[in-house]
Amino acid sequence: MADFHQNGIITTLHNLTNRHLADLESDLVQFSKQRPMGLLLPSLFSELEGEALPQIIQQLKTVPYLSEIVIGLDRANADQYRHALTFFSALPQHHRILWNDGPRLTAIDEELQSLGLAPKEKGKGRNVWYCMGYIIASGKTESIALHDCDIVTYTSDLLARLIYPVANPMFNYEFCKGYYARVASGKLNGRVNRLLVTPLIRALKMVVGNQPYLEYMDSFRYPLAGEFSFRRDVLSDIRIPSDWGLEIGVLSEMHRNYANNRLCQVDVAQVYDHKHQELSPDDQQAGLSKMSIDIAKSLFRKLATKGTVFTPESFRTLKATYYRIALDFVETYHNDAVMNGLHFDIHQEEESVEMFAKNIMDAGQMFLENPMEVPFTPSWSRVQSALPDIFERLYEAVEADYQEFSA
Repeated sequence: MADFHQNGIITTLHNLTNRHLADLESDLVQFSKQRPMGLLLPSLFSELEGEALPQIIQQLKTVPYLSEIVIGLDRANADQYRHALTFFSALPQHHRILWNDGPRLTAIDEELQSLGLAPKEKGKGRNVWYCMGYIIASGKTESIALHDCDIVTYTSDLLARLIYPVANPMFNYEFCKGYYARVASGKLNGRVNRLLVTPLIRALKMVVGNQPYLEYMDSFRYPLAGEFSFRRDVLSDIRIPSDWGLEIGVLSEMHRNYANNRLCQVDVAQVYDHKHQELSPDDQQAGLSKMSIDIAKSLFRKLATKGTVFTPESFRTLKATYYRIALDFVETYHNDAVMNGLHFDIHQEEESVEMFAKNIMDAGQMFLENPMEVPFTPSWSRVQSALPDIFERLYEAVEADYQEFSA
């Protein structure tokens, strides 16, 4: 049973009573009359053949309040896109698939690339960005949830709790972040959040001072959660990273664009497990190693926009401060795991901390050496300013793909 404690400056909506799904969905059906709801699913084709996504589709088939489901499909050829149309046809809700590798969307991407108006790096961030553009173009929904397609413990309760805060007309939230305990298979998961993000934010507070942005970030119980929901008007002006800094970047944009009382976080699942990344200590372009570098750079860039001046000396101090705080967290999590009867490998945890500490230094060096790096994808408002008909073209391209390949 969750507590009701409000930590930090962001409203936390708890799961205090395990309210029945039917009650939540009854409310959401009523809310949908005033605020039509949609779901955004960024997916790799490989996930259609995995364990999690077929189960997610089975759960979504029974959801009564969604007006639209938008699927972003990456790494798919024509036959695989055709297969995806069949796979998702089980959904009774109106849905469309963005075939990001198809010729029509590729042509739009190449034109935007030539103008410097598209994500430079393929990945989840790029996928989500194009789906957001399509949602603006479609105009069918007012409140939208986003979650990953690799959640092996998925139930429709997660979606209902995730979208409820931005769907309820009596609430004033523009954005909601999901959170959950990363406990599965008898052990603690979520190493990057536990051993990198939280200790790094605490270390930054000590090194650069407790700025409002750091207090804001430290208020989120699971800042790396891939589940969040938002009102449609959020989409026009948000600028997000296209790398592993997506989740941190989205939170940073919400901090820039909205007052704290328009944002919240919600407990969406008692059990949560998904596909795990390898640590990859010998390859900074893969796994948790790349993720940690991208996340650290995302935090450094945001603080720089707030006037923080970084130097090689400050990064050395930050590394030392982080390392001590992170090792203390290892002991804390070990004790928590033991008391709850969970497996906990201290050696593996400290190996992760050592890699993260090195990557913080490397991320700092990259940040200093490339001050002209443009980390964010342009907002859709800027894209529309350059290409006034972009939304019509994006919508028509998705429809043309659907008509051609579903015939």
